[in-house]
Amino acid sequence: MLAAPGEAALAGAARPATPVWTYNGAVPGPGIRVRQGERVRVLVENRLPEETTVHWHGLRVPNPMDGVPHLTQAPIRPGESFTYEFACEDAGTFWYHPHQRSHAQVGRGLSGPFIVEEREPYPVDRDVTWMLGDWRLLKDGSISDDFGNLHDVSHAGRIGNTATVNGAVAQAFEVRRGERMRLRLVNAANARIFGLEFEGHDPWIVALDGHPVEPHAPEGGRVVIGPAMRVDLVIDMTGRPGGRFKVTDAFYKGLDYRLLDLAYAGGPLREPRETAVLPLPANPVREPDLSSAQRHDVVLAGGMMGTMAGAMVHGEMTDVRAMLRQSLVWAMNGVAATGHVHEPMATLAHGSSHILAIKNETEWWHPMHLHGHTFRVLGRDGVPTRRREWQDTVLVAPRERVEIAFLADNPGDWMFHCHVLEHQAGGMMGSIRVA
Repeated sequence: MLAAPGEAALAGAARPATPVWTYNGAVPGPGIRVRQGERVRVLVENRLPEETTVHWHGLRVPNPMDGVPHLTQAPIRPGESFTYEFACEDAGTFWYHPHQRSHAQVGRGLSGPFIVEEREPYPVDRDVTWMLGDWRLLKDGSISDDFGNLHDVSHAGRIGNTATVNGAVAQAFEVRRGERMRLRLVNAANARIFGLEFEGHDPWIVALDGHPVEPHAPEGGRVVIGPAMRVDLVIDMTGRPGGRFKVTDAFYKGLDYRLLDLAYAGGPLREPRETAVLPLPANPVREPDLSSAQRHDVVLAGGMMGTMAGAMVHGEMTDVRAMLRQSLVWAMNGVAATGHVHEPMATLAHGSSHILAIKNETEWWHPMHLHGHTFRVLGRDGVPTRRREWQDTVLVAPRERVEIAFLADNPGDWMFHCHVLEHQAGGMMGSIRVA
């Protein structure tokens, strides 16, 4: 797989092509599709003007394959290559992206889907992936080069002015009456949270972050998906040929927009199914033992409108003004991280169970991602979750408290960070050691 500069028609054929960074010349990069249990081997060649890595988001890979610069591997220098090899234990929807200067490299186009199929085919008529993207484009079609500016870092992150599906502004997605579609949504945006509403249709959520969940309708009919998260839907196409139905992103109040239309074409496959949506088979994720689990408090602080007076930076207490001069705005447990190598937040015994109690003391949303593991979401603001979903990235609302639990069964140093990539760059990043 070749990482190199290229061009993409993000805004459509009628607009100027956009200079981007690509995998194999495309945005998004090539879809990797394998069967559960298979091993993959990916040779990544770097033809970019800077170092890079590839992180296999959500896949429980061995630590040396995790793609975190200086922590799990030396960055791939321009003109050099690195081979990633690992087995795919879990079926589901995953993705890949750089962990080197992620806010700029992902923002320039480096990402792609990684699909691990179940051992037995799931009963749908079509299996579709939508990589959701978000871009800050200038009038000439180029990407604004203001990556990592202090406003983005201290607020909601880099939210753009152009949303794409599979690397292009989409007008319509063609469907046929009677088909049952599995729609895999991947949020590859730096910071945008999507809240999708499917006019005239009733989607069922069957997986979150690749892992099966009891099939259910999304709350209020809106499918909310934070940065780096994935949602698998099953949708029965019940419209008539010639019909068009809007898919709207309505997450941000007063900023609704039409993402695309579901456009019915051709004759029907059949009349819409009346059978129930079946659950997906469980993945081999080991359950944490909650009776013996050790509890760890994780406090998220900082950002605009926050009350943080300062944080530890390079082992020294630093006030907010001095932090701002280093573009550091966020902290976890009083520490603002720089780079990827630092003292672990906690050292966990291999095979032990743990609960992370995450308290968001900020005014902003944070999708918190743990590398190398999958966790149960136990509760929000003291209320147990109904489905105890398995995830690797949990979206934490402003002032919300979320508890997650996992078994520390993958040895190594693993990143735990906000996947609003500007927040990560601004200090909201740490690591957990499993030894």
